Amino acid sequence: MPVPLLRIGNASGFYGDRFDALREMLTGGPLDVLTGDYLAELTMLILGRDRLKDPGRGYARTFLGQLEEGLGLATDRGVKIVTNAGGLNPAGLAERITELADRLGIRARVAHVTGDDLIGEGTWAPGTLTANAYLGGAGIAECLRAGADVVVTGRVTDAALVSGPAAAHFGWRADDLDPLAGAVVAGHVLECGTQATGGNYAFFGEHDVRHPGFPIAEIHPDGSAVITKHPGTGGAVTVSTVTAQLLYETAGARYLGPDVTARLDSVRLTPDGPDRVRISGVRGEAPPATLKVGLTRPGGWRHEVVFVLTGLDVEAKARLVRAQLDGVLATHRPAEVRWTLARTDRADAPVQEEASALLRLVVRDRDPEVGRAVNAACVELALASYPGFHVTAAPGKGTQYGVFEAAYVDADAVRHVAVLPCGNRVPVLPAPPVRGTAAPPPRPVLPEPLPAGPVRSAPLGLVAGARSGDKGGDANVGVWVRDDDAWRWLAHALTVDRFRQLLPETVGYRVERHVLPNLRALNFVVDGLLGEGVASQSRFDPQAKAVGEWLRARHLEIPEVLL
Repeated sequence: MPVPLLRIGNASGFYGDRFDALREMLTGGPLDVLTGDYLAELTMLILGRDRLKDPGRGYARTFLGQLEEGLGLATDRGVKIVTNAGGLNPAGLAERITELADRLGIRARVAHVTGDDLIGEGTWAPGTLTANAYLGGAGIAECLRAGADVVVTGRVTDAALVSGPAAAHFGWRADDLDPLAGAVVAGHVLECGTQATGGNYAFFGEHDVRHPGFPIAEIHPDGSAVITKHPGTGGAVTVSTVTAQLLYETAGARYLGPDVTARLDSVRLTPDGPDRVRISGVRGEAPPATLKVGLTRPGGWRHEVVFVLTGLDVEAKARLVRAQLDGVLATHRPAEVRWTLARTDRADAPVQEEASALLRLVVRDRDPEVGRAVNAACVELALASYPGFHVTAAPGKGTQYGVFEAAYVDADAVRHVAVLPCGNRVPVLPAPPVRGTAAPPPRPVLPEPLPAGPVRSAPLGLVAGARSGDKGGDANVGVWVRDDDAWRWLAHALTVDRFRQLLPETVGYRVERHVLPNLRALNFVVDGLLGEGVASQSRFDPQAKAVGEWLRARHLEIPEVLL
C-alpha cells in the first residue's frame, strides 16, 4: 500500500505572529502536522535576556497561550505539533506543556529535542549571551517515531520543522538526499508563514491580503510537494508568491543545511490548480561536515536624535547642526558616529511634513554616558541653531543593542539528543560523511538577450518583483520576473555593476550575483551591509526588509515591449 501524502501546515513565522493562527489552521481543514517557527537571530538575543532574569524562562511564552485552546483541538483531530518555540529552554517548555495537558485533562505525549545550546562549551568571545547550533530534523523524526503528539525544539533550522516530520512519515534515511532536499525546500517556503500566501508580496494589489491564510505543504514520498492553503482563507498561492519566498534569505545555488544541501537551481515550480503550486525536481547533496552556530552578545548603547529640517536651505541647515556638534563628538569620541540626511522634503509643499527633511544622528558606545553627553548637547541647540529647529522626539536614555555572529563547529562534536515522551534520551548521530567533494553547480546558462528595440526610463518594479532580508550582517535581494521575455532582459540587464548604480548604499560592499534560471530569478548578496546583524540596528532598515522595494522603485532603461 503506498504511503499517503503528508499535510504539514505552518501557524507562525516569528515570535509575535498572529495569535489566532494556530486555532485557524487546526479548524480550517485537514492537516497531519502543524508547525510553528518562533526563532530568529534577534529572538535568540531577546530570549537570552529573558533567561538572565529567570533561568526557568528562555522559551516563547505566547506559544503556551496558543495551546490553551489549540492542544485539545490538535489531539481531537490527530494533528501532531512541531515547534522551535523551546528557544533556549526546550525542556522547560515541554514540562509546561505537560502541565497544561494535565490541567486540561488532555492526553498528549510531549517530547523535546536538545543539544543545540553550546553556551557552556567552546571558547566564545567574552560577553557571549547565547551560542546555539542549528540542528537538523533527525531529532524531531526520532520523537515522532516514538509516538510524540507535541515536539518542542530549541535552535533547529527553520526547514527542519518540515524535513523531520517528513523523514519520520516516509521512512527516509540520511542518504535519501533528493527527498530530503525537496522537504527542505518546502520547509523554507513554509517557515515564514503568510509570506508564501501573499504577505509582503511585491505585486500585493493582485490579491486580497488583508488577512492571508497560512501555508500548507502536501509532501509526497519522493519529496515533491504542493504548496497550498485552507479553502476560503485570504491571500493567494501562486508560482510568483512561492518564488518570492524561495528567494528570501538565501544566497547561492546550494542551500546548506544539517540534513542535506538542497540545490535551489534544480527547483521547478508549476501551477497545480487554484492556490496550488507544485515543487518538483529538487536535487540534494550531502550536508556539510560542520554546523552553523549563532552567537549573540550585548554590543553597547545606541542613542539617536532626528532633527527636522523644514523649507529652504536644507543642506546648509544640516551642515550647521553637524558643525555645532563637532566639538562634543570630538571630546567624547563615541565608538561609532553616523549621520544620515534623508531628503523627504519637496519644493512648494502644501503640507508641512512634506516640506521637511530628516537629519539622523546615531552614536554607539559601550559606555552609556557617552551617548547621554551627546544627547545633552543636542538639547542645548534648541534655541541656538537653524531656523525652525525641532526634533522628532526628545533624546532618550538610549537603548542597548546586540551583536550577532556566526561560527562553525564539527557536526559530530554536537550532542544532538531526542528526549522521547517516555523520558528516554536517544542520541542523534550526524549524517555519515561522503567521500570526495561536491562538484561545483553547473554554470547557469543565460537566455538569449531580448532583441534591441525602443526603451524608456521606468521603475524596475513595473516588470520585476523582489524580496529582501537578512542573514547576520549580510543582506540578500532576490529579484524575479514572471515571463520568459522579461527574463531574457533581466538576466543581462541587472548586473552587479547596475545593481550598485541603482542602490548606491551598496557601493564599497562585496556584492555577489547568483542566477537561478528555473525561477527566472537573480539573487544578490551584499556582504556586511547590515553591520553586526539586526540587533545592532546599524541601518535605517536593519533587516533589509525593504531594500528590494527600494530597488524596484529605481528607474532604468526598460524595453517598451515589456511595459
